[in-house]
Amino acid sequence: MFNFIKFKSQFGFVQSLILFLISAFLFVLIGAIITFAYFAKDLPNPEQISQINLTQSTKIYDRTGDILLYDVHGEEKRTSVDFEQISQNLINATITAEDADFYKHHGIHFKAILRAVLTDLRNQSFSQGGSTITQQVIKNSFLTTEKKISRKIKEAVLAVELERKYSKNEILTFYLNQVPYGSNAYGIEAASQTYFGKRAKDVDSAEAALLAGLPKAPSYYSPYGLHPEDLKARQEYILDRMKELGYINDQEMKTAKAEKLNFMPPGHEIKAPHFVMYVKEYLEQKYGESQLEKSGLKVITTLDWDKQQKAEELATTYAEKNIKMNAHNLALVALDPKTGQIISMVGSHDYFDLKNDGNVNVILRNRQPGSAFKPIAYATAFKKGFSPDTIVFDVPTEFATGNSTSYRPKNYTGQNYGPVSLKSALAMSLNIPAVKVLYLAGLSNTINTARDSGITTLTDRSRYGLSLVLGGGEVKPIELAQAYGVFATEGILHPATPILKIKDYQNNVLEEFQDKPRRVLSEQVCRQITDILSDNKARTPMFGANSYLYLGNRPAAAKTGTTQEYRDGWAMGYTPSLVTGVWAGNNDNSSMTHDPGSRVAGPLWHDFMLSALKDTPIEKFTKPELNNADKIMLNGQYTYNKKVKIDNVSGKIATDLTPPENTVEKDFSQIHNILYYIDKDNPMGEFPKTPWQDPQFINWESAVQEWLKTPRAIALGLNVNGALPTETDDIHTVANQPQIELSSPQENSTALSELSINLRATGTFNIKQINIFFDNTLIGSTSQPSLILFWTLPADTINGEHKLRVQAYDVVGDKGTKEIKIYTQ
Repeated sequence: MFNFIKFKSQFGFVQSLILFLISAFLFVLIGAIITFAYFAKDLPNPEQISQINLTQSTKIYDRTGDILLYDVHGEEKRTSVDFEQISQNLINATITAEDADFYKHHGIHFKAILRAVLTDLRNQSFSQGGSTITQQVIKNSFLTTEKKISRKIKEAVLAVELERKYSKNEILTFYLNQVPYGSNAYGIEAASQTYFGKRAKDVDSAEAALLAGLPKAPSYYSPYGLHPEDLKARQEYILDRMKELGYINDQEMKTAKAEKLNFMPPGHEIKAPHFVMYVKEYLEQKYGESQLEKSGLKVITTLDWDKQQKAEELATTYAEKNIKMNAHNLALVALDPKTGQIISMVGSHDYFDLKNDGNVNVILRNRQPGSAFKPIAYATAFKKGFSPDTIVFDVPTEFATGNSTSYRPKNYTGQNYGPVSLKSALAMSLNIPAVKVLYLAGLSNTINTARDSGITTLTDRSRYGLSLVLGGGEVKPIELAQAYGVFATEGILHPATPILKIKDYQNNVLEEFQDKPRRVLSEQVCRQITDILSDNKARTPMFGANSYLYLGNRPAAAKTGTTQEYRDGWAMGYTPSLVTGVWAGNNDNSSMTHDPGSRVAGPLWHDFMLSALKDTPIEKFTKPELNNADKIMLNGQYTYNKKVKIDNVSGKIATDLTPPENTVEKDFSQIHNILYYIDKDNPMGEFPKTPWQDPQFINWESAVQEWLKTPRAIALGLNVNGALPTETDDIHTVANQPQIELSSPQENSTALSELSINLRATGTFNIKQINIFFDNTLIGSTSQPSLILFWTLPADTINGEHKLRVQAYDVVGDKGTKEIKIYTQ
């Protein structure tokens, strides 16, 4: 039966729910209208978009503030075009990169906004955009870039208004004519002309995908910038998305990815281009792309324009000369070690040679440093207590690596020099001693020294082994120069910087250089390194007396480096006021001819240093304190000399029982590897009791002993006179002494006028002599082991107590004695 009361109750609930939903909707609608009205009342009219003046240029100067290095956008290269004059490829790529639902929404993409809000809440920040192309037009035209909710609401309100007043194609045209693409190009027409030398209507899919990827970060992704690999990755990502969205098919995507793009050469109005791009990227990261492009910053850099011009001139000259050595590129960086200020930067010899990646700044790239890394390992060893006088053996050596294969480094020349001081080893850049130094210093300790000195690239410690000291870990040239600057300042790190001062368009100082010195090494360690690297005589046996590292009467510390397969050549060096690093090689990592860093990089380093320091006072380095170590190997001595008393029968160390006539004093000379005498973790401590427990000891020791047999070692007089004995005399012992059996007379017996003596001697060795004494008078002797003797007492013998003593000697000098008391009357 129909339940009227129940029906009425249910109907009332539904009616209430509907009323609630209607009320809620009206409440939200009214709230939205009020919010819209509140934020819209003071907003500009979107129809004013065509009347907006967009930018003020940022200018980058040298350190004087007089030489303009670059006007970040100067006169904006902007040519407005109609929608019909824009390639459909560009339209599709732009929508793909910036706003895939552009033709579907009404100015606001609610899903994107929700996703951005959720991300912001999760990250506790307000950084996610979620902006449509329409919103970006509004933001770039009317609003600031502040990250506030009120600004986002205003942006949304204006975006809806813009969509109401203009068609989608008109809005997209506004965007494409407005957005910055880098290299002073504003708008798609200027960008197409700047990068590809063609009209926007003629751009193909591959070019369109690349251009569409630039607005996200124009400096970072610039085809003339420092990150061509990342630019290519972004282009390919956009092509992948274009395929997903149906703008191109699979074959068109593959063809576009494979297309080699031919860029127009960048404009030559830029000075010190690698340095400027380095500064520009710094500014972009710190202040944002928009402020960099539009807010009229005045940037005073640290660059010395005169020195920069000379560096570029010399780099071009020597790059041409290096072609015969198959080295097609050169790079240079110079710093003031006392401040860290970058004086000169040449990232390649020709920034505008895009065919050979001339725009790549090698100074900021990871390259293997070869032997140029050695001073860092030596400095670490000196911190531990080793010194320039410490001796290691430069002999063919296998190094245990913890796996089945051993490491066998060789010197550059293939020759070995036997015992060498660490000073000679570093000055001559010997490889085998350097590997030993790294082991003694400690791999982790050396990486710590590099890190503390400003090298940031050696992060995955598991990748590195003993080859690190020969350049097995990549470094940035600018950071290696910074580390050499620590030696120049006697232990103080001054982080490298390109900025002196930054002002806004109203002349307010936004940023100003402040030195942030930090001690990372002791004065003594740095003076030791500098004393080695500045000693021309010490390196002469390897480099000659007039190498490119020698600056005549101007003291300079310098080191070269050459990597395996001759892929990199280096020259690094400094005076107290200037540190310069030079790299030579090929950007594609191909090998040069077999020429060392001293030949391919040394000439540029030499000539730049002389030019940069011309007319400046000659500065001298402070000498290190003298080495006062008295321990073998640490004090420059490697032959262990010791006088030892030896038993000439056993050949072992004499004891108190060894007869003097069997004792001889001998001089012993011993030569061992350093681990025999030195505990690497406590160099100044006692000799290791069990040196063979060190994992490198056996290999190092066998290498030294084998080398001592070579004609060169013998010619140097390094042959030793037998092993130093460690065992004591086991011939002349109590157990081996002759035993005497005296049958008569008996202890305490009495003799009248005659003594009857009957004795026998036995022992481990044959009896050689028996002597019999009455008191202290010898009364008989024999060379036989037994004796019967009748001895008449002298007439003047005093009655009373007397001593009878028998001494027996064996053939090895052992002596046995027996003494008794007797009485006479």
